[in-house]
Amino acid sequence: MEGFAARLTEDEVELLRESSDVLSIRAERRLEIQTTYSYKFLGLSTTREGAWLKSGFGRGAIIGVLDTGVWPESPSFDDHGMPPAPQKWRGICQGGQNFNSSSCNRKLIGARFFSKGHHVSPRDSHGHGTHTASTAGGAAVPMAGVLGNGAGEARGMAPGAHIAIYKVCWFSGCYSSDILAAMDVAIRDGVDILSLSLGGFPIPLYDDTIAIGSFRAMEHGISVICAAGNNGPIQSSVANGAPWIATIGASTLDRRFPASVQLGNGKFLYGESLYPGKNLEVVYVKDKDKGSEFCLRGSLSRARVQGKMVVCDRGVNGRAEKGQVVKEAGGAAMILVNTAINMEEDSVDVHVLPATLIGFDESIQLQNYLNSTKRPTARFIFGGTVIGKSRAPAVAQFSSRGPSYTDPSILKPDLIAPGVNIIAAWPQNLDSRRVNFTVMSGTSMACPHVSGIAALLHSAHPKWTPAAIRSALVTTADTADHMGKPIMDGDAPAKLFAAGAGHVNPGRAIDPGLIYDIQVDEYITHLCTIGYRNSEVFSITHRNVSCHDILQNNRGFSLNYPSISITFRAGMTRKMIKRRVTNVGNPNSIYSVDIEAPEGVKVRVKPRRLIFKHANQSLSYRVWFISRKKIESKRMSFAEGKLTWFNVGNKATKVKSPISVTWASMK
Repeated sequence: MEGFAARLTEDEVELLRESSDVLSIRAERRLEIQTTYSYKFLGLSTTREGAWLKSGFGRGAIIGVLDTGVWPESPSFDDHGMPPAPQKWRGICQGGQNFNSSSCNRKLIGARFFSKGHHVSPRDSHGHGTHTASTAGGAAVPMAGVLGNGAGEARGMAPGAHIAIYKVCWFSGCYSSDILAAMDVAIRDGVDILSLSLGGFPIPLYDDTIAIGSFRAMEHGISVICAAGNNGPIQSSVANGAPWIATIGASTLDRRFPASVQLGNGKFLYGESLYPGKNLEVVYVKDKDKGSEFCLRGSLSRARVQGKMVVCDRGVNGRAEKGQVVKEAGGAAMILVNTAINMEEDSVDVHVLPATLIGFDESIQLQNYLNSTKRPTARFIFGGTVIGKSRAPAVAQFSSRGPSYTDPSILKPDLIAPGVNIIAAWPQNLDSRRVNFTVMSGTSMACPHVSGIAALLHSAHPKWTPAAIRSALVTTADTADHMGKPIMDGDAPAKLFAAGAGHVNPGRAIDPGLIYDIQVDEYITHLCTIGYRNSEVFSITHRNVSCHDILQNNRGFSLNYPSISITFRAGMTRKMIKRRVTNVGNPNSIYSVDIEAPEGVKVRVKPRRLIFKHANQSLSYRVWFISRKKIESKRMSFAEGKLTWFNVGNKATKVKSPISVTWASMK
């Protein structure tokens, strides 16, 4: 017998929980659909042995969130059961408009704002910052959902961690001077993790404020976790690609909010929505000069859309803004349509009117129907919340892709984490429905998942460097989805430039076996090897160096990164790299190597066995790559493989490094 259902009192539940014979106890809920269900999807559990119990839920760690501020009244920032801020904490709770210095507590231990000359406060008037902060370190909130969907217990990734808020984003955007000032102060305040769901298109590291600020943070032992950006699926769009940052792409969950559109001709189109609706006339306004097909502000006339269901193409303006525009023009409902670039991706938003999003294939059927009749009609058929029926995780279409424009020798993004349809805390006054939670999508949502998990690793291993924490995340990432098949990107298995090393797995990351550590000086040597001038290295590191001397003393240097990225230029056929691994598992451990060679490349590793005698011992190995491929003069080509060290005594401990190979023609 594997389990049973019973009515129990709280005391009986506690008694059973303490029994070593009981694996887990789950409360009965009408739907087994958990909000910020992402923690469950990632295998985090309050009863099973794993990353939460091993780290005390992130107890003692401080996560600094640079974002749009915070709504301190949200139940996600309740400090019930939290210890006081750690002694090293130097931060403040800065008062301002509608924000008292008493708004902080033992969960929300600091709040500051950075803005050139605005009279303002750390209060969040946008929502994004409250959402990301609660994802990283929000307290447990029962019965959290959006309009009755996804109702369950909301929890951040590190519910035992403290949160410090640095408001750097305003309605006009996030300014680099404010970001740098905030990072500077956060370092002095004593944060352990910095979470930045911000960024743009990639720029050289010496011009990149986040790269420069995070170098300083890394020198002080602070892990910096950043969003990869939402400019996918465009190649080389990945931002925040500095080698001392953990760069996070977005993936999907296996939770859906199905809402079909039934057309007047009886056909059904599959969509996703948080709202039911009624039978309405459908209108698609195509006024190219005004951009009305995108439902831009001022583009829809009341006469055309009053009381109707309006079709809006995705793109140009925000998805939720389109709904606002339709509502203001008198529209009664909206069908959001994916264009060719978004394909079948589904992001659900909380709209101000009944709305659903349909995929590209469905949009073609919709167009055919609209063209076939004078008075098209449709209605939404709402399916509530469904879990575990769809393959997941998969790469989100919008997640920015590699190879890194700023530094192709480092594989970016590093890994992916849940970023589609994430339910988390929301400022009540921003919503006519007065909800405490809302659903959002973006690498902005993926980033704080990893920030919270990094806080768990920091709590469990306080002496680990930021490089060690990132190494643990990268080498234990999952490359298979929950059905054991390859993680997908659209219709094809995900490539390294989309998923990085794979999908974050906190349970494995907390006990990775081996780590690839990196010292500060090694990053400086790396900057010299990729051709940066002394002045450029100085602007990032504030250190006077001679790259000429550094390169002379470090011939054949390769950065000790947990993933491997090789480029063959014209005329090159061989390349050798060195790596160094540190044993953070059992003192006496033997590891053996397994190679999946990239197509067209022969791979040799020496030695093929690593014999560790004690904990924290480091051993080195070399890898030779021999290209068997002719370089075509015009175009780049890519191949990928994997290098895995597995523990001979415990086959479950695998330390995986993805291998990316590029053949580049001479420029």
